[in-house]
Amino acid sequence: MGLRLHNTLSGQLEDFTPLQPGHVRMYVCGMTVYDDCHLGHARSMLAFDVVQRWLKASGYQVTYVRNVTDIDDKIIRRALDNGETIGALTERMVQSLHRDADALGVERPTHEPRATDFVPQMLSLIQTLETKGYAYRASNQDVNFAVRKFEGYGKLSGKSIDQLRAGERVAVDEGKRDPLDFVVWKAAKESEPQEAKWDSVYGPGRPGWHIECSAMACQLLGESIDIHGGGADLPFPHHENEIAQSEAASGKPLARYWMHNGFVTRDNEKMSKSLGNFFTIQEILARFDAETTRFFVVRSHYRSALNYSDAHIEDARIALKRLYTCLQAVPPQAQAMQIDWTAPYADRFKAAMDQDFGTPEAVAVLFDLASEVNRTHSPQLSSLLRALGGVIGLLQSPPEVFLRAGSSVDTSQIEALIIERQAAKAGRDFVRADAIRNQLLAQGIVLKDSGQGTTWEAAAV
Repeated sequence: MGLRLHNTLSGQLEDFTPLQPGHVRMYVCGMTVYDDCHLGHARSMLAFDVVQRWLKASGYQVTYVRNVTDIDDKIIRRALDNGETIGALTERMVQSLHRDADALGVERPTHEPRATDFVPQMLSLIQTLETKGYAYRASNQDVNFAVRKFEGYGKLSGKSIDQLRAGERVAVDEGKRDPLDFVVWKAAKESEPQEAKWDSVYGPGRPGWHIECSAMACQLLGESIDIHGGGADLPFPHHENEIAQSEAASGKPLARYWMHNGFVTRDNEKMSKSLGNFFTIQEILARFDAETTRFFVVRSHYRSALNYSDAHIEDARIALKRLYTCLQAVPPQAQAMQIDWTAPYADRFKAAMDQDFGTPEAVAVLFDLASEVNRTHSPQLSSLLRALGGVIGLLQSPPEVFLRAGSSVDTSQIEALIIERQAAKAGRDFVRADAIRNQLLAQGIVLKDSGQGTTWEAAAV
């Protein structure tokens, strides 16, 4: 059985068949770059990083587009508040995004388009919508999409137009014919900086948020794509509006499969900047190592809610240490392993990942395999453990580097004490040898003796 994934559009698990055999085209809504990324953004980046990695491991060519929104109201306000240009702010935040993603081991997408580079394509799409009668010029100089003109609006979110309309009122100054209509081109305001304005047949202005993804997906991937992804907050209205404007313009389905990752919560409340209950990725990485943070995220299924707490991340580190301790005790073979997917543990790992990217079950296979490595001391199985972990971006550091992470003790001091202890043991001064072991243990350092000598690691917290 091949890959099956949960399609938000149908609400069901479906067999995955790309439009073009062997080639997957995937578009994921990225970040609006007005501030540093938080853990909720990391969840989305890591969820689709795992998707991209597994598709590649499954033999597909993947063209992955993750956009950057570098113009919108929040960006304009933040730049004005900071007394800097929009370009300076967004460039700084894109660099911050890359720093965070690289630290977490997120592979770069094939394309990372910025909205401001695709304004001509957006204007062309808007004009097509206007020509076809789906877009209209409003009295306030905006251009709006007429939702009721598009048959099937609400098919992704499962909401009918009448349900969405209930209780709504048309605001006179918006110039909308219907409260559900949305802006595809925003008329410029005198108070906005010049760099937030583009000339157009509609007058100076800038694109609405929804139109950018439709234009960039079409330009870089085509009118119909395989997978469209994003966070659980995006099916309505963002993705619903994308579907409406893209399919109204092309007459073709925008995406065959829709995927949405779950929220990150803190005390069971969605983590977000608007609620002020978020941690930036940098704040978390200042307290926990990057691979532990990645493991904390990917060991939960991408569609489930992920509840943040220090205790949960600490538990993730303890669990990840078990795997690295196994790799240290039984070092993998030097050469990179070509995975035989018919082998027992690899077959189980594949079955888990093929079931809607089931990382919790795949991680369980890693721990079962680690137990087998500890029992058999097989370098070949240790190599398989490392290779399978690498498929989801784990277990690629030298074990001693990961196991020593977080120690505040000077490395040279530890090594000197180990040498002193070895000398004490050689001289049969076991009281001194035990005293050194206990001294290091009190500082959070665990010694491990083997036939190859003595190694050390930071104690579990």
